[in-house]
Amino acid sequence: MNLAVNSSSFDSSSISSLDKGERDSLKITFAPLFLDDVYRLADSPANGAIVVMSGTVRDRTDGKPVTLLEYQAYEPMAIAIFQQIAAHIRQTRPETNRIVIHHRIGRLKIGEISVLVAVGCPHRTEAFEACRYAIDTLKHNAPIWKKEHWADGSSNWVSIGACERDEETC
Repeated sequence: MNLAVNSSSFDSSSISSLDKGERDSLKITFAPLFLDDVYRLADSPANGAIVVMSGTVRDRTDGKPVTLLEYQAYEPMAIAIFQQIAAHIRQTRPETNRIVIHHRIGRLKIGEISVLVAVGCPHRTEAFEACRYAIDTLKHNAPIWKKEHWADGSSNWVSIGACERDEETC
């Protein structure tokens, strides 16, 4: 499916805000995510640190065996949230060189990467802080939902915004 946003056309199977000359890569995709690709996008000669956060599909939730996860997103709004996250990082940490936020949608098997966030900065403290801000804000604000499929054949939709509130984990 092709969509038009701001007079530009893109394939909804891999929605990205990255244009030539931009320092950030923000994407929702059905395609598998790879650490090497995201690291390369975050790399810059001005970096002293690149912090990468990789979210993967685990095999259980609250002790209950999981067989797969299914992600859906309201893609244009999710990209807008990713852009807001990047803008906030740049405003609060102007030394940031690169920001990468990629999230999968569709059905993912155990062990597959569902989200990758990478931030490149001159110093590790800023890179760690920015990366944590990015993933936490994404999980709270982006319109992305996951459906957990369990070994007993049941399933349940979980809003990512419900994750990590008051130090709880999802």
